[in-house]
Amino acid sequence: MMVEGNIVDVLKKEIYPGAITIEGGEIVQIEKNAKAYRHFILPGFIDSHVHIESSMLVPSEFAKMAVVHGTVATISDPHEIANVCGMQGVEYMIENGNTVPFKFYFGAPSCVPATTFETAGATISVADIQTLMQRDEIKYLAEMMNFPGVLMQESEVMQKLQIARQYGKPIDGHAPGLKEADAKNYIYAGGSKEVVISTDHECFTYQEALDKLKLGMKILIREGSAAKNFDALIDLLKDYPLQMMFCSDDKHPDSLELGHINLLCARAVKKGIPLFHVLQAACVNPIQHYQLEVGLLQPGDDADFILVEDLINFKVLQTFIAGEKVAELGISHIKTSKASIINNFNITERQASLFAVEATHLDDIPVIEALDGQLITNKVFMKPYIKDGFYFADVERDILKIAVVNRYAVAPISIGFIKNFGLKSGAIASSVAHDSHNIVVVGVDDKSMADAVNRIIEAQGGLAAVAHGAHQVIPLPVAGLMSNGDGYEISKAYTHIDTMAKKMGSRLQSPFMTLSFMALLVIPALKLSDKGLFDGEKFEFVEW
Repeated sequence: MMVEGNIVDVLKKEIYPGAITIEGGEIVQIEKNAKAYRHFILPGFIDSHVHIESSMLVPSEFAKMAVVHGTVATISDPHEIANVCGMQGVEYMIENGNTVPFKFYFGAPSCVPATTFETAGATISVADIQTLMQRDEIKYLAEMMNFPGVLMQESEVMQKLQIARQYGKPIDGHAPGLKEADAKNYIYAGGSKEVVISTDHECFTYQEALDKLKLGMKILIREGSAAKNFDALIDLLKDYPLQMMFCSDDKHPDSLELGHINLLCARAVKKGIPLFHVLQAACVNPIQHYQLEVGLLQPGDDADFILVEDLINFKVLQTFIAGEKVAELGISHIKTSKASIINNFNITERQASLFAVEATHLDDIPVIEALDGQLITNKVFMKPYIKDGFYFADVERDILKIAVVNRYAVAPISIGFIKNFGLKSGAIASSVAHDSHNIVVVGVDDKSMADAVNRIIEAQGGLAAVAHGAHQVIPLPVAGLMSNGDGYEISKAYTHIDTMAKKMGSRLQSPFMTLSFMALLVIPALKLSDKGLFDGEKFEFVEW
């Protein structure tokens, strides 16, 4: 087979007309010619850090949608399903990914459970990390979010880091806001003389990312459905093209349907970032850092490449993986079958009375302030609305009730208050609640909150919105995180439920994605677990 066009050689930083000869899935020859072509051929894009589970799609369905946008591979952290189903969950992701022509590269989840301050469904032990690291499919130790454990050189944390180093596999970082001496001690974990924890996708300011780059880290520019750091970090790519990559981290199906890494390339070029710097980050750096078996348009490489209309908008015309055409003109050629189901849901219906909170004092109470487009939150103190001796949501001041319900066992419901969700009626709930994936719900009244939670329990996982007697539910039967249905149908259903949440009053760009991070304790400042309100800066529970 031969493919012709303007060939973009990122390694040599040159563009020329030519023809690529492919045999057995590999590039056997590249020849220059003098023909005139309108389209360009370049290496396929790579998402350098993503939780496939957050797309609410199993890997095969994610691949079916991603190849349309020129993505040929992902660095995938199965941390979410591991928190629910343990090693069985990791195996599930690998096996399902292997059913389609797409290059999934998985990591060994380093922090399951993420903290001791929440209830998870499983544990990934030091022995499990040893087992996973022996597998060729496992390319790295996934994000070490227990940065306090690294700084304090906790035994289990250091053992996991050492196992990854023993196998010569990179270690991903997760240290939002960590600066100066703490950042250095984290990166050079245990007093090493060389970089140990080599990437971070959690930087949300230019200065934080710059400091970590200077310490030898590689910084991933994240632009997901909730966390959007592209604008804050992109200018660093001008000076650090060899140390930066693009990632989505968490990508809901509606935004995946619109685009992927191709959109970041277009935005970067339009911002004045040199073309080859952009393609270095989108195509080359992930392959070199994680030692991936992905081609870079060189003789002898796997034939993993894309055809694009131009090098400004990066509209993808065709996508090839190992010489197979997997997408053309917006249509995926990947065929999928109904995925199997694994899960871990062990509770029954919750009563509205369980969401009531007795008012113990009249002073200001701590309130989570959600920030649109960020995983971090603020901790603010506000006067509560008290009626008949109980705390209530205050819709006028946008102080709503938030609760986390343990999905793994019957237990007391954890309650707090949150602002910036903007709901005027009803409640929204989700069993996608990083990292332990208990059920998180925000609402204006206890009855609506119980109704939304119970619809998720009935579905054994999913998203729910209820208001004025109406409701919408997206069942997520695979671990309570993913659908086993068609990706494009889930995208359509998600668009509908997202629209409903916004009609209920939410002003957030992605209310369900933001909701899913309100129980993520390792991200400052104030979050809620099934065990209580938690200060992510002090790493301790908040009494109120």
